[in-house]
Amino acid sequence: MTPDRSSGPRLDRRSVLRLCLATAAGMATVPLAGCAGPTGSPGPDTVVLGLNRSLASLDNKLNQFDAAVTVQRAVRQALTAIGPGMTAQPVLAEEFVQSSPTSWSVRLRDGVRYSDGSPVEVADVDTAVRMYGQVNGSFIAGLFPELPTVHPVDERTFRLETLEPVPVLDLLMANILVTPAAANRPEQLTDGIGSGPFRVVAANGGTGEYTLAANENYWGPRPSLASVQVRFVPEESSRVVAMRSGELDVIDSITPDSAEQLEGLPGVVIERSPSTRTNQLFYNFRKPAGHPLADVRVREALTYAIDGDALAQQVLVGSVTPATGLVSSSLVGAVETGGYRYDPARARQTLDALGVRDLELVIIWESGEFPADTSVMEAVAAMLGDVGVRTRLQQFQPGGDIQQWRQGRGGDWDILGNGYPGPTGEAATSLQGMYGGTPEKEATRDTYQGYVMPEIAAGLAAAAREPDPTRRLAMLADTQHAIWATWPCLWAFVPDVVLARRERVSGIALQPTNSYDISSVRLEA
Repeated sequence: MTPDRSSGPRLDRRSVLRLCLATAAGMATVPLAGCAGPTGSPGPDTVVLGLNRSLASLDNKLNQFDAAVTVQRAVRQALTAIGPGMTAQPVLAEEFVQSSPTSWSVRLRDGVRYSDGSPVEVADVDTAVRMYGQVNGSFIAGLFPELPTVHPVDERTFRLETLEPVPVLDLLMANILVTPAAANRPEQLTDGIGSGPFRVVAANGGTGEYTLAANENYWGPRPSLASVQVRFVPEESSRVVAMRSGELDVIDSITPDSAEQLEGLPGVVIERSPSTRTNQLFYNFRKPAGHPLADVRVREALTYAIDGDALAQQVLVGSVTPATGLVSSSLVGAVETGGYRYDPARARQTLDALGVRDLELVIIWESGEFPADTSVMEAVAAMLGDVGVRTRLQQFQPGGDIQQWRQGRGGDWDILGNGYPGPTGEAATSLQGMYGGTPEKEATRDTYQGYVMPEIAAGLAAAAREPDPTRRLAMLADTQHAIWATWPCLWAFVPDVVLARRERVSGIALQPTNSYDISSVRLEA
């Protein structure tokens, strides 16, 4: 955790914005010798990925950032995958058919095996579903209105059954990665085998470094790459320098300034895609009655202090779109619910009228949550200061204890800088994960920052279970407007997906989920 930044002279908002821009502009000139970064050039049949966040494990039960999926699914696979057009594509399942509103018939592919040669079995799927449901604070389980139960039919066939209809279960099951039942457990798996095109030959979750090799027993087409090296390089300046020198082949989630620096270099290509992700400055909904943030009027008033256009254009340099709804507009079922309006006079006037004075807010986030995160937070702190609100910024390093803080177990906070993906392409999935909290889920801290609104949770559940698509979208739209009226975020935006690769790397089909299929990646001579 970084030191408290609330002390010392306070810059005004314009000064902070200028400082943010100056810092970003100078990042790519920092020499590699002054930063922790990768060393050594990749081999002729090895791709080296430089991630901006530490990959704690090759299991996605908590799955805290999108780019991890790229590596995790190279080792472990699901029954389906999200393919082009955000549609469900068969992977371990050769058949995935809805046989009734609450039942799906699934048949495993003939001959699918793990890297040790053992077969993928129905019992493995059953155990995987149950383990995802037992994990504490599971990101994936929160996407489901309810987890299905597995009912075997024969050695390769089974039914997935739910109590209520789940019309997008084929999309949701793309997030349940399967591993042998005997080795599976509720905690995140740091080792073990999978059925994917690559196997793990070295892993260090503490440093975020992994080495993958082509799986000789892979049931599908053999990948063209012999190996993949994964490195955690937290400093963007180090990743940019390593791309310049050829030490890294691919880097993800780069800032607009770095993209501009790299775009003109020979041998480097920038990939872009629309995004299904929403980044938010989300309020802590675990505040007791009487706390200012427990009052929706205070939450709304604080939003008027934030100049979203300045953040988007001057700090994030046009690489994001300020949110006009709760989730990315690229998701099916997303609707515009409103926008964040900058009116500091109204913010101050409303806070005064509500008797809110001497307010101090603790803002927390994990480094690498989104590009230029520190600059954004410092600018937000200055904007809140302009309306008389003091702030303390607490930045967590990857691998730290921010998860405990998010669950209300590690320390008190007021605003969280966070991102939420759209892993199925359906707005209902993301909305369910963020706003479908219930008292039962809150008892185990499995809600999204304590957001528990029973009527909203019921509305989301009803929409998710509605089999008629037209009616489902109408119900979902009504619920989104109801959520917006609770003012859950100080500010929110949708980032662009930006990735840099060296020309020797081809076959990357970057998806809006900020991931791609490593097995399709090739190296040119």
